[in-house]
Amino acid sequence: MAAAPPGSPQDRSRFMREALRLASESARAGGGPFGAVVVKGGEIIARGANRVTASRDPTAHAEIEAIREACRVLDSFQLDGCDVYSSTEPCPMCMGALYWARPERVFYASGREVAARAGFDDQFIYDELARPVGERRLETRPLAIEGSGEEFDAWAEYEGRVEY
Repeated sequence: MAAAPPGSPQDRSRFMREALRLASESARAGGGPFGAVVVKGGEIIARGANRVTASRDPTAHAEIEAIREACRVLDSFQLDGCDVYSSTEPCPMCMGALYWARPERVFYASGREVAARAGFDDQFIYDELARPVGERRLETRPLAIEGSGEEFDAWAEYEGRVEY
């Protein structure tokens, strides 16, 4: 059996309530009904709400907004020692970003099925990503030209690089 996450159940509920408050506030303002918070050391260090329509940015999901703010606060590109609380199970894009950001844990209140019933159905993305590249609806194919791959040689040769 996995160990219980740090913090009391009351703290975890408080953090999730804040994510849900942000989601409801966003929905009432005409945005997507999604909110997220990043917690470190028992304190909320960043908040995010869906800003896709307000910012005209399809990547402005609550989790992405919270990750960006937390990284500014921490002056880091990783969320070491942090937990993320999301009002809804993160979509494939947000899960990718969360994996790259490397928080300790991600908690969510509602599953993807609840979001789908409200018209936010990401299942087609999950299905598309499982298809071979040549069979996806979004045409995706390699286009290697002379010099392709040299950017990785430059990366390998740069002594000051920061691994991630």
